Amino acid sequence: MPRHMERKSLKGTYAAPAIEKAFEVIELLTDYPEGALVSEMAVRLGRTVGELFRIVIVMEQLGYLRKSSKTDRYTVSYKLLDMAFRATPAQNLVRAAMPEMQDLASAIGQSCHLVVANGGNGLVVAVEQQPGVRGFSLRVGATIDIVQSCSGQVILAFSSPQRAGQILAAAEKERSISIDRDWLAGRIEVVRAQGFDSRKSPITHGVTDVSFPVFGFDGHIAAALTIPFLELIDGSQKADLATAHDLLRSTVSRISDMLGAPGAA
Repeated sequence: MPRHMERKSLKGTYAAPAIEKAFEVIELLTDYPEGALVSEMAVRLGRTVGELFRIVIVMEQLGYLRKSSKTDRYTVSYKLLDMAFRATPAQNLVRAAMPEMQDLASAIGQSCHLVVANGGNGLVVAVEQQPGVRGFSLRVGATIDIVQSCSGQVILAFSSPQRAGQILAAAEKERSISIDRDWLAGRIEVVRAQGFDSRKSPITHGVTDVSFPVFGFDGHIAAALTIPFLELIDGSQKADLATAHDLLRSTVSRISDMLGAPGAA
């Protein structure tokens, strides 16, 4: 069922058709990194070209969409990312984290990324690439499974029970899944007891994810900083996994201290 039909079926909601169409376009384009034509958007959203054309043109004029001069396809512009950083705590978090992430990546020869909770998912808000020619990394803006991932379980483990419950409820609603709460409670207990999480990547061979919590001034978890440690078969990496683990622990402590976390220093 198209998104606008789903919204119409909800009782007690207010209607703002133009705004709904604009956000439908943005949400749709997140799945099309190469962009989409207005006609393609209309088909996917179950709307007519006429319904979307003026909306898309205005969004382009305002700088929220970008039109390719070669293909006429529209993509989401960086203006949205810039606004999101300036309107949320992400800006201060990234500003504090990036110099430390750069030092960490240089010291261990591995990439690292910073993840925050975003609804029922994890969202990568900062990435520092490893300085060499070989490595593994995620991209800024990537979404991750907050239930299964190393970063996600760190976020859940160090969130308040109320906050963790909200995240899990959103995950079940957004992805129409049923979470095994007993299994997850066991995992969270282990992560909380360790103070971090470290395990083989459930997605990529040869990668061990290591993740530690970053805390804010209020003492609550602000993010998870994660190294997807890629083990090279010739052993040529700058640091081994144990060293990367220790340096990551020190890095999150310094970032938390800069954010004003109690007792972080």
